[in-house]
Amino acid sequence: MSESTEAVLESVLDPAQREHYQLAWLSTVDHKRIGILYMLTALVFFIAGGTEALLMRLQLAVPNNHLIAPDTFNMLFTMHGTTMIFLVVMPLLFGLANYFVPLQIGARDMAFPRLNAFSFWLVPFGGILLHFSLLIGDPPMMGWFAYTPLSETPYSSLLGVDYWALSLLVLGIGSVGGAINLLTTILCLRAPGMTLRRLPLFTWMNFINSFLILFAIPVLNAGLVMLLIDRQLNSHFFLPAGGGSPILWEHIFWAFGHPEVYIMVLPAFGMVSEIIPVFSRKPIFGYEFVAGSTVAIALLSVGVWAHHMFTVGLGRPMDLFFAGSTMLIAIPTGVKVLNWSATLYRGRIRLDTPMLYCIAFLVQFLCGGITGISHAIVPLDWQTHNSYYLVAHFHYVAVGGILFANIAAVHYWFPKMSGRMLSEKLGKLSFWLMVIGFNGTFMIQHFLGLAGMGRRIYTYPDLPGWGWMNMLSTVSAFFMAAAAIVILWNIGTALLRGAPAGDNPWDAWTLEWATTSPPPVENFDALPPIHSRRPLWDDAHPDRPDPVVGPDHERAARPDKDLCCMVAFVLSETGFFGTLILAYLYFNVQPQAGPTAKVLDLLKTGLFSICLFSSSFTMWRSEAALHRGSNRGMIGWLALTIALGAVFIGGQGLEYRNLLVHGMGISTNLFATTFFTLTGFHGIHVVVGLLAMLIVLGLALAGDFKTNPPPALKMVGVYWHFVDIVWVFVLTVVYILPRFL
Repeated sequence: MSESTEAVLESVLDPAQREHYQLAWLSTVDHKRIGILYMLTALVFFIAGGTEALLMRLQLAVPNNHLIAPDTFNMLFTMHGTTMIFLVVMPLLFGLANYFVPLQIGARDMAFPRLNAFSFWLVPFGGILLHFSLLIGDPPMMGWFAYTPLSETPYSSLLGVDYWALSLLVLGIGSVGGAINLLTTILCLRAPGMTLRRLPLFTWMNFINSFLILFAIPVLNAGLVMLLIDRQLNSHFFLPAGGGSPILWEHIFWAFGHPEVYIMVLPAFGMVSEIIPVFSRKPIFGYEFVAGSTVAIALLSVGVWAHHMFTVGLGRPMDLFFAGSTMLIAIPTGVKVLNWSATLYRGRIRLDTPMLYCIAFLVQFLCGGITGISHAIVPLDWQTHNSYYLVAHFHYVAVGGILFANIAAVHYWFPKMSGRMLSEKLGKLSFWLMVIGFNGTFMIQHFLGLAGMGRRIYTYPDLPGWGWMNMLSTVSAFFMAAAAIVILWNIGTALLRGAPAGDNPWDAWTLEWATTSPPPVENFDALPPIHSRRPLWDDAHPDRPDPVVGPDHERAARPDKDLCCMVAFVLSETGFFGTLILAYLYFNVQPQAGPTAKVLDLLKTGLFSICLFSSSFTMWRSEAALHRGSNRGMIGWLALTIALGAVFIGGQGLEYRNLLVHGMGISTNLFATTFFTLTGFHGIHVVVGLLAMLIVLGLALAGDFKTNPPPALKMVGVYWHFVDIVWVFVLTVVYILPRFL
């Protein structure tokens, strides 16, 4: 629905109808409205996170300052980092992806609109859950990385850490749901002719990024579950007093944390890759290299996490490996910088606001990348790791790179979303305020770090040079705040009285510019032919079109979206269970005091396991019967599958009862902690599978499968086979291997 249509509707509706129309935003499943809701949520929390940052800078403006108490500073430090990463950058990225990925591939909506809405509403819920700890007076104060044992009950006894962990679990589930939806949409809903080799780079980056989310976020979720079990059930994952390992938390957190940097930066790369060619009036230089280097970055990003842990003392072999992998990941990142620079070379460059932010992104992200490489040099990292040098490096990537790219994207796509043009005068004013403020705030922090100022401190002595450098950093931060206010003012005034944008104000080439501004509910009335990566260029210049890229149709048929969704979910659960299994091995390879795996009854568990493994065969037979059109056969085999699964879960319940009767609970020792956690979460998945099968059985008995059977059985089957495969690993690691050690 266009903006003019919405205005007419609101003018003719009575107040009650208008209220209903406005409330429809709260129940919307339209990907464009959900995208806007994501961005508005990010804006609200940006104000909160930005305010927290300014308060910290005021405290650090002068030496020996007591404006803010130490605990308050620690709270601000924790809330600022958590808010900016999980409640600002991630929602903003998902918002832009939600709005523009379907438009760029010629789809009418996301693959699963209701899942899309559910994923969004978890974001404000998670944010409220995090900030509710402030209202009850128990905010988290352990840093956004929650290093143990500081985040354990003996050192953080109040509820702030629990709220922090629960909120991140909620946000993580929402992120996984969003990634599954994006992945399925891109794979299954592309317009005819939109092959994978013709995807716009913003869509391509989000496609690869979705895989990264599916593998990284569940690792954090597993760590958060272990932390909550420690705090609520007195277990010992990360408490040294009970034999636990704070180093394990660091491994888990940074195994998520470093891929998370690329989860935030890959979509930003896609934004820059869309904007620079348009304002250079040239196709992107080396599309294949930009796309291929994205895959390389995603693969390498999961193997560099321990460069955050050089100061832990992991040993020379580990240090050498992670130093090498850190240097290696700089190669595909550098390839992108060269591609963008080559696109600018001899281009007919238009220095409109989006392009200015992209040029600043190039320079500042390059600075952040160079200082990042310095952290791959282990002796140098030892000197600078816990100093403001690292704070400066991180913000040159997160703000100078990611935030600047997002601001460029907002200026670039605002006309499409609103039908109005932003003011170039205000845009350039905000740009210069932001550039001056950002570099003034964080460039000087490199020198503060090299002078010895440590991070995570709430005040500092009056040492030579520290005072004026901190004052410069604080004053410059308010320039950034002024830039943010100008951007918001620009957006507000443009919505009220901005110049009409037209359908394609930048003369761009991708499909989102082929529809009206803003797009109608159904996105497109018609699509131009798609034979290359710039379909709108081909349509406007039929005498000199782009070279045709690949065949018009891919060899393989588009996958079924329901099956694709379930496979993606299973991939995410692989990361979750993989982390729990590795934690079990971490603690139980060496013998320990107290009960061990030898107290388990392998014979009885083996019999119950045979029932579970047999249920995979009966599930397959049920699917085969449905494929043959035998409704009765499908119902019979499915009922048998449910019975076999119930026998297994009953056997696991009896085993738990026997262990508890003999005095072994989750807090007994590390074996008990890891055993109950791993097998307990597998049992929960079995129960969920049984409930899903009971629902499918009910539908089948009601006759829903007799004509045009839904895909529910196939999806439940994939999930059930996954549950069985996980038990193969659990049975081997927990029950069988200890018999040979």
